[in-house]
Amino acid sequence: MTIATLGARILLGLLFFVSGLNIMLHFIPISPMPPSDATTFSTILMTHNYMTFVGLLQVVGGLLLLVGRFVPLALTLLAPVIVNILLFHLLIAHEGIAGGLVAALLELFLLFVYRQSFRTLLDAAPEVQLRVPGSRIP
Repeated sequence: MTIATLGARILLGLLFFVSGLNIMLHFIPISPMPPSDATTFSTILMTHNYMTFVGLLQVVGGLLLLVGRFVPLALTLLAPVIVNILLFHLLIAHEGIAGGLVAALLELFLLFVYRQSFRTLLDAAPEVQLRVPGSRIP
């Protein structure tokens, strides 16, 4: 399982690190999209620098996955990006969904592997810590 985990983490990390850098630096040429609702939507997101922020999230999440530190944080940052990729391709531009499905499967696998890190998020009645660590008040 550790080889599969490492492989999934590296693959997902590379996918998002490279695509996030490409959003910000434009080093992989992209063919022009035909006029459609998807083109209009993408153009609006790019002109208002929304995609720059998404690219930054992808770079940070991908880098954390590649380094292997703060993996649950990286998965948390990338989950909404993956959901948006899937929704975009399911509802607006139906072609090109394969990459989003691969990313979603890798994300789900890693979420399963790191499920212990997310246990407290799903706790219905979490403990409240009233004492500040390091304080002398009992």
